[in-house]
Amino acid sequence: MAVMKFTWRSIIPRCSKGIEEPEPEAEPETKKQDSKQGSFSRLAMIDLSYPSSMFTEDLSTSLAGSNLYVFTLEELKVITQCFSSANFLGEGGFGPVHKGFIDDNLRPGLEAQPVAVKLLDLEGLQGHREWLTEVVFLAQLSHPHLVKLIGYCCEDEHRLLVYEYMPRGSLENHLFAKYSVPLPWSTRMKIAIGAAKGLAYLHEAEKPVIYRDFKASNILLDSDYSAKLSDFGLAKDGPEGDKTHVSTRVMGTRGYAAPEYIMTGYKKFDSNSFFCPILMFWVRI
Repeated sequence: MAVMKFTWRSIIPRCSKGIEEPEPEAEPETKKQDSKQGSFSRLAMIDLSYPSSMFTEDLSTSLAGSNLYVFTLEELKVITQCFSSANFLGEGGFGPVHKGFIDDNLRPGLEAQPVAVKLLDLEGLQGHREWLTEVVFLAQLSHPHLVKLIGYCCEDEHRLLVYEYMPRGSLENHLFAKYSVPLPWSTRMKIAIGAAKGLAYLHEAEKPVIYRDFKASNILLDSDYSAKLSDFGLAKDGPEGDKTHVSTRVMGTRGYAAPEYIMTGYKKFDSNSFFCPILMFWVRI
């Protein structure tokens, strides 16, 4: 089956009310040298074009071959024991996250495993746009240092994401939690290198990605302290060919974004890496 294409303009008004219009793109500057080509090819957000009559279920068709599962809300209630407070892991800008467990009987071909289920807070800082961005990017990106998206749910106004479970939590918790055990130096370096590899993968791809929210709370750790980048709701297609930047609304967490990005709205790969030396400073503490 051929992969269908869609645009932000056609999807967002149809699936959710009150969503802002897509960000305007400014004319980019030109680069003297050709950009580096990466090792994978994917659909860019600006390449996709659906008719305006597109419904939410067509998203799974457009991402055919991504191996994402489309869960029902009832299935996710079972997985998380009705989003029990005992399974609560934390909460960010998108909404609360609960631990769950998928057993062998839930779906044919879906292995039993612990998962993290993130639920959109309808009164929070993010919305359908960020949910859709995360689904589209993580459906097409795969790397040892990117968190794996297992599936999603879109029923009525509910938007949920299902990820692999990261048992060590976030780097932020290990660095700043009041009663956390200090990490050995070798582990800190392993985490920093892993996060940098994940960021490099995004930058060096054939269709590069600007992450826009590189910070300690978005670096998750597996049982071996291998770092994986998470939270792609603010991600954006990066400049290609002779383009040097993309023009965007200023997004992300204040204090982590490059000053030139905040002042101009021009996002370059250099500004996307602004947090790297800050990360290195923190892991040394």
